[in-house]
Amino acid sequence: MSLNLDAHPSAERALFTAASAAATANVHIIDEHNRDKLQQVEELLVSVWGMSPHGAPIPFDLLRSISHAGCNVAAAYTPEGVLCGTAVAIVSPEGSVYSLIAGVLPGIADRGVGFALKQHQRAWSLARGMETMTWTFDPLVSRNARFNLTKLGAVASEYERNFYGEMQDELNANDQSDRLVVVWPLSSARTIQCSEGLPEEVTLPQGALDRVMEYGPDSQPALVQSEGNLWCRAPRDIIALRGTNPQEAALWRSHLRAILEAALASGYVASGVSRTGWYKLTPAAFTF
Repeated sequence: MSLNLDAHPSAERALFTAASAAATANVHIIDEHNRDKLQQVEELLVSVWGMSPHGAPIPFDLLRSISHAGCNVAAAYTPEGVLCGTAVAIVSPEGSVYSLIAGVLPGIADRGVGFALKQHQRAWSLARGMETMTWTFDPLVSRNARFNLTKLGAVASEYERNFYGEMQDELNANDQSDRLVVVWPLSSARTIQCSEGLPEEVTLPQGALDRVMEYGPDSQPALVQSEGNLWCRAPRDIIALRGTNPQEAALWRSHLRAILEAALASGYVASGVSRTGWYKLTPAAFTF
């Protein structure tokens, strides 16, 4: 990856931090264009999400077209040359980047490959003068929420109910597809700090549970207010819960939907997630 004439002033620093993240994860990340390798990207996505009645999450022919159009199919390889992660992004007419999907091989999610892929996407975007990236994620998956909002420094102020309709792939288990819309300001001070491995830790304030506003489907505190912020809790592992107790999982969907829709409509922004699955909802006047 190299800079062009339209590169953002933060682009060179972003290239360095992306390379550092890849080195930490012990992977090599490239913008993939090779036809045979793109077929492997499709296979990796299937290994993460499984197949649906519609086929692969993103089929090979579409990956080939995205790459050929000059958009981004990032591929992470181990030192042995094994594909272990990918992230796919397109460019919107407004000149921002829309990330379609990102995933790593099962079993290596804690090695920093996903973080390295997002830093590669960030550097790719800034090298082309684009300052904002957007994507969506399931608000019930607290692990992904923490990665997006706390570790990367993105924020979410928009809730989309049943964005794709009912999901029929193996991972989502026929659940509805509510999504939070993430906006990642690629050159903000907060994002730069996160990109260099220094995110602000998010923790539920001491004494917050003394001011419970709502309880969750598990009868535990799920919405509290503290120090001008709202805090709402997602289940620790919704994917496991879908398998063991689908009725409770469905209750969590409607419960969290009601809280987040109301909070975001009232001017709050989801700005972080704690290790225990608590969303920090901050007044939108806060500068990120």
